[in-house]
Amino acid sequence: MPRSVWQSPGTIEQLNRLDRPGFAVEFLRRNAGYRRDYARTLRQIAGGGVDPDEARSALARRWGLRFCPRSRRSCRA
Repeated sequence: MPRSVWQSPGTIEQLNRLDRPGFAVEFLRRNAGYRRDYARTLRQIAGGGVDPDEARSALARRWGLRFCPRSRRSCRA
């Protein structure tokens, strides 16, 4: 879904079909503050100034995120 047309009828229909995690992802994709924070975190990791796991954990705490282990197909709280 393009970020620029999130209010179009077709996009609204797609958003209505999403489960909670899917809707959360779409919300964050459109949130300028999250995108800036995510980009800053990636720059910090790439610059080697922080431990990657700690930087990702800090990002997750700031935004109330929980990540599933990559080896699992689904994650349920």
